[in-house]
Amino acid sequence: MSPLPRTLLDAILIAALGATIGLAVNHRLVGDAFSGRLAAPAAVAATPAARLPQPVLLAEVRELAATGAVPVDARDAALYSEGHLPGAISLPLGEADARLAGFRAQVDVRRTLVLYCNGYGCPDSFDLGLQLIKAGYQDVRVFEGGFPEWRDAGLPVEKGAR
Repeated sequence: MSPLPRTLLDAILIAALGATIGLAVNHRLVGDAFSGRLAAPAAVAATPAARLPQPVLLAEVRELAATGAVPVDARDAALYSEGHLPGAISLPLGEADARLAGFRAQVDVRRTLVLYCNGYGCPDSFDLGLQLIKAGYQDVRVFEGGFPEWRDAGLPVEKGAR
């Protein structure tokens, strides 16, 4: 047998063996997925797809800031004090439930919100966005690059508590 057909046969056997092992280990999960019994995580399942926070890039954040969008810092108060986007409101995810009424009194639900936290890999801004959408906010955006991207771009930073 020449090398090419033999290599192809080996690849097919390895793929078949991998699929067999994968299905043997995960047969219950695969069955649940195909039968419709597999549910999405509660936070996402309770929020219609059109009502998820929308991601924005740095250039869009700058445009939104110029049009009056409200930056919201989802990081803890100590990090907010060390530096935050100009005009940002501190609303740490861990304190959101307790501070939501005050936030609603300060910021109208029709305003565009731009949430951020510690950059890529930080889920706090997205999770806070879900809470704010449930609270009635209509235009919630998430700046995934967060404070680190803003600062590293050399853009203005405010310090201190508000």
